[in-house]
Amino acid sequence: MQKFSFQHTVADRFLRYVQIDTEADHYSTTSPSTEKQKNLSRLLAEELVAMGISDAHTDEYGYVYATIPATTNRPNVPVLCFCAHVDTAPDCSGKDVKPILHRNYQGQDITLPDDPTQVISPRQHTDLAQKTGEDIITASGLTLLGADDKAGVAEIMDAAYFLINNPQVPHGKIRILFTTDEEVGRGVDHVDMKKLGADFGYTLDGGKLGTFENENFSADNAVIAIRGVSAHPGYAKGKMENAIKIAADIVAALPRHRLTPETTHQKQGFIHPTRIEGGLENAAINLILRDFDDQKLADLAVFLQKTIDKVMLKYPNSLAEMKTTPQYRNMKQVLDQHPQVTKYAMAAIQRSGVTPRLSAIRGGTDGSRLSFMGMPCPNLFAGEQAIHSRHEWVSVQDMEKAVQTIVHLCMIWEENS
Repeated sequence: MQKFSFQHTVADRFLRYVQIDTEADHYSTTSPSTEKQKNLSRLLAEELVAMGISDAHTDEYGYVYATIPATTNRPNVPVLCFCAHVDTAPDCSGKDVKPILHRNYQGQDITLPDDPTQVISPRQHTDLAQKTGEDIITASGLTLLGADDKAGVAEIMDAAYFLINNPQVPHGKIRILFTTDEEVGRGVDHVDMKKLGADFGYTLDGGKLGTFENENFSADNAVIAIRGVSAHPGYAKGKMENAIKIAADIVAALPRHRLTPETTHQKQGFIHPTRIEGGLENAAINLILRDFDDQKLADLAVFLQKTIDKVMLKYPNSLAEMKTTPQYRNMKQVLDQHPQVTKYAMAAIQRSGVTPRLSAIRGGTDGSRLSFMGMPCPNLFAGEQAIHSRHEWVSVQDMEKAVQTIVHLCMIWEENS
């Protein structure tokens, strides 16, 4: 096994990228959902061209496509794709992010200076307690950091820089894909798979050092449309059936101590109301349904419908209709047919000097949908922690190990082809 000297650029890249506001918008109908996401996409394409990747470019959706040419003479090496998303979650502000580098962290609480009530404690964030001596990056207390997924973006960029500048490293053709709107569930809506032309892929959008995720939730969206009975409130006795109260009754009828995000973990599924809107006559409830097993996911929809039917017995003149829409499915269904994708990733993590940990995502990634679009695509660790919050943090050393894992992974695919 060849050994190389890595001169990492990942931290410097990350510190620059997180300062670019790329917050997505759930309620926008454009693609990307916010035009500002393209600001980072354009910068990435320019930096890729500057490092010698001449075909790097963005498209109308803010996607970035680029190619690292093969350095091997072996003819049948599969084309690999490395993917990350440029957008940040709208759950917490991504505007005016001020990253702070805490060098040689020594296990103390980290008080964020722009809001001293925001304290990142190793007692709460147990992974942080293992990072003594490492360099930790946080935000300043008013925003998220954006490690989800600008850590992945920076890692792919650093790996590309290394491979371009070390042509002696044997690898096949490599495709780079940066997407928009992953955080609002539309990350790969417009990916041109023929143009991408990759056989297998890996997203860099994971958390703890060494984790490799080859399965994820299967997911459906549900909307309950409610039509009540309107009447003048002064003369409503025996007539009015308030759609707002019907919606509230349906939500209140859902379990509180099971089947909720706040009471489940590991591979337990849930039903999660995300939005209620409406008035006296019409209201709507938006929910997400999640489970690792497709049949159990279908069972959740049946359970929800039975809950609705029971509530509606109290409102005989009103109507509640539920519509479910598939969002994504467990990528393990695809990846089990290609065991080498997991085998090689675990080996690459180990070659980087890290203990690999096989895990499952209680959510989804671009890779889950890409897997069903013809490119098996599990998820590698990127080091992102406490995502979607002001307490988000990442270790520089974890990001560097992710870069090394990408490089070793390219080599392992070449060796075994």
